[in-house]
Amino acid sequence: MENWIGIGIWIVMGAVLSLVVKAALKLPEEAPGHTPVLVAMGAFGAVIGGMLGVGIFHFYEPTALSIGGMGSAAVFALFMAWVYRVGVKAWL
Repeated sequence: MENWIGIGIWIVMGAVLSLVVKAALKLPEEAPGHTPVLVAMGAFGAVIGGMLGVGIFHFYEPTALSIGGMGSAAVFALFMAWVYRVGVKAWL
């Protein structure tokens, strides 16, 4: 049960961090509808990054609520949201 709670925390953390990236990277003219996609990208990135972090740093005792899992979930969520924002910026 602890791992499912950790994965839920990763998802919420990724969504919040993607909104932070949205606030940090302002776009001059933004079409509506980018926020849900950005939140989904952040949550997806947090889950993938969290799994990678747990697999790399805590291979023999995998728990989602570990330093490696939480840290890499945050880093990968920020990366995925940043890539999306920069891609949208380049497209406009």
